[in-house]
Amino acid sequence: MSGPPPRLILDGLTKSFGTHRAVDAVTLELQPGEFFCLLGPSGCGKSTLLRLIAGFERPTFGAIRLGDQDLTGLPPHRRPVNMMFQSYALFPHMSVAKNIGYGLEGIGRAATAERVADLLRLVRLDGFGARRPDTLSGGQRQRVALARALARQPKLLLLDEPLGALDRGLREETQGELRAVQRRLGTAFVVVTHDPEEAMMLADRIGVMEAGRLVQIGPPTELYRRPANRYVAGLLGDVNLIPGQLGSDEAGEVRTVATAHGSVRGIVAPLLAAGAAVVVAVRPEDLVLGDAGLPVTVTETTFLGDHLRRTLRLPDGSTLRASGRPTDTDLQPGSETRAGFAPEAAAILPA
Repeated sequence: MSGPPPRLILDGLTKSFGTHRAVDAVTLELQPGEFFCLLGPSGCGKSTLLRLIAGFERPTFGAIRLGDQDLTGLPPHRRPVNMMFQSYALFPHMSVAKNIGYGLEGIGRAATAERVADLLRLVRLDGFGARRPDTLSGGQRQRVALARALARQPKLLLLDEPLGALDRGLREETQGELRAVQRRLGTAFVVVTHDPEEAMMLADRIGVMEAGRLVQIGPPTELYRRPANRYVAGLLGDVNLIPGQLGSDEAGEVRTVATAHGSVRGIVAPLLAAGAAVVVAVRPEDLVLGDAGLPVTVTETTFLGDHLRRTLRLPDGSTLRASGRPTDTDLQPGSETRAGFAPEAAAILPA
C-alpha cells in the first residue's frame, strides 16, 4: 500500500429485510489504523453491518466510503477489504502455506512464497508451512486464517467473532496476539463480538449496537465509566442500578439523586432535567463498605480468588453487589454496614 491509510466512513447506512431494519441509519467514521469493535448481543445487527462493509449485503440506503473510494455499489472482490470468518474456512487438503497463499498466484510464484513466509513470521508460525490444518491447535488455525486474510494486503480487515471457537484460556492468549499483529501492521481492523471483555481488551474504540443502531461509541474506559444508558452499562459488565429522582438544588456535572434509602451523588448524563426519574449506575468494585452511604445488610460472601463478591440487601429488600479484596473478611453474612461510593464513580442515567 502507498500513501496514508484511508478512513472508513459509513453514512446513514441502512439495511432492511422486508419490514425488519437489521441496520438502522448507522453513521460512523473509522480512523486509519484503528482497532474498532462492534459489540452487542445476537440479533442486534452487528454482523449484518460487517457484511455490508464487506459487500456481501447491499444497503437499502446510505453510503460506504474508504478514503476517496465509494464502495457502496462494488462487489466484494473489487473492494480493498477482506473478511475473516469465525469458522476460519481453511482448506483441509492444502498445506498451511498453500492456504495462506490461496488467491495470490497472480503476483508470481516467487513473490507468493516471499509473502507467505513474511506472514508466517508475522503470526509466529515459522516452520509450519508444510503442515495441514487438521494437525494444528485451534489457536494456530486461527492464526493461519488471519494470515490468509492479510495476504492480499487489504486496507481494512473485517473479523466476525474471530475467537468465538476457542476455549477461554486460549481465547485470552490469542486476543493479545491479534492485537499485537494489528499494531505491527497498522491496518484498520473491525471486529464483531458479543463478549464485552474481548471488546475492552482489543479495541481502541467500541461501538455498542442495539436493535440495528449504534447507541454509543467511545474508548473502552469511557463506555465502562460513562455509559449513555442502562443498556450500555449492563452490557459492559456487572453494575448496580439504584433508582431515584434527580435533584434540583445544584447544577453542573455532579448532581444529587434522592433514593428511597438516602441521597447519593454522581455524574449526570447530558439532557437530564431536575426531577427526572433516573438510575445511579455503580460498578461493584466501586462500592465501599463502611460508615457512610446507604444502609445495607451483608447476605452472602463468595470467594473468587482475586476478590470477594458480596451480596448486600437494602431495607426494601432490593440488592447490591460489591467486590473487595480477598483479605477483607471482616464483614460476614448478617453484618450491618453502609455502602458508599465517590461521585465520580457513579453515572446518573435515564430510568
